[in-house]
Amino acid sequence: MADSHVWPHGKRCAVVLTVDYNDIHGILTQAPEVAGRDKTLSVWRYGTQRGVERLLGLFRELGVRSSWFVPGIVAEENPQHLAAILADGHEIASAGYRHQDYDTLDLTAQSADVAKGCTALHALTGVRPTGFRLPAGNGAPGFIHALKDHGIRWSSSWRGDDLPFLHPTAPEVVELPLHYELEDEPYFAFNLSPAVPPAQSRIASYSHTLGNLQMDFAGFHRFGLCYVLRLHPEIIATPGRIGVLRELLQGIVQHDDVWIATGAEVAQWWTQTAAPVAQDHPASVYERHYRDNLV
Repeated sequence: MADSHVWPHGKRCAVVLTVDYNDIHGILTQAPEVAGRDKTLSVWRYGTQRGVERLLGLFRELGVRSSWFVPGIVAEENPQHLAAILADGHEIASAGYRHQDYDTLDLTAQSADVAKGCTALHALTGVRPTGFRLPAGNGAPGFIHALKDHGIRWSSSWRGDDLPFLHPTAPEVVELPLHYELEDEPYFAFNLSPAVPPAQSRIASYSHTLGNLQMDFAGFHRFGLCYVLRLHPEIIATPGRIGVLRELLQGIVQHDDVWIATGAEVAQWWTQTAAPVAQDHPASVYERHYRDNLV
């Protein structure tokens, strides 16, 4: 059962609403051949055209705050949306400067992209971001130290747990783990040509997806965990799917023992209260693997 001492004010579990706002730059990383194909790009521009405003409206209606991961180039191209996100009290976190596959970059290039993204967001908001999410790929060995050096104090990129954890080699950085079943993209992302996903196996049932998300919340709530929802405005904020999210969140906010917080708030709490991760934790095993095998 839940540990009543994990979360502040006697709350039973935490919920963090996160949004990846990539505009067209996400698909350009995934399928560079779509550059210049306006019909295809319009699928991903929908987030900017309609999705951001619709998501903000729902969050405003329900009185909840969220954390938005925004590449620097997206912020520069859409300053009006960045201003609207901030005006509603949401957190702006970094996803680097240009949405890139970090598997194609060495540590120096990864660090430079983080720095450029943070600088761009700082210039537009006056506040340097403290959160980060990998746009695609993996961080090279030493990447968590690079995040720390750039002022990042929390990340939401790893998986392998359902509570936050302090990175073993850089405990100043808190990880808020993800789960594929708590993301909209595995259920709904679809484009005919180029094929996204390649096997064309989606779009999922709206009612079944809502049921999955509700059952996961029930489990996270029961065991006192950290429910990190990952959303994309071009995917979840269509006229039909926004109703899925509304029904999910309406059920969550009815629980008075749920702490709905930004990533920064959860990370700050965890830094103050959590113990270091155990030696058999996936993050510890990962760090030892790279340390022991680094040539």
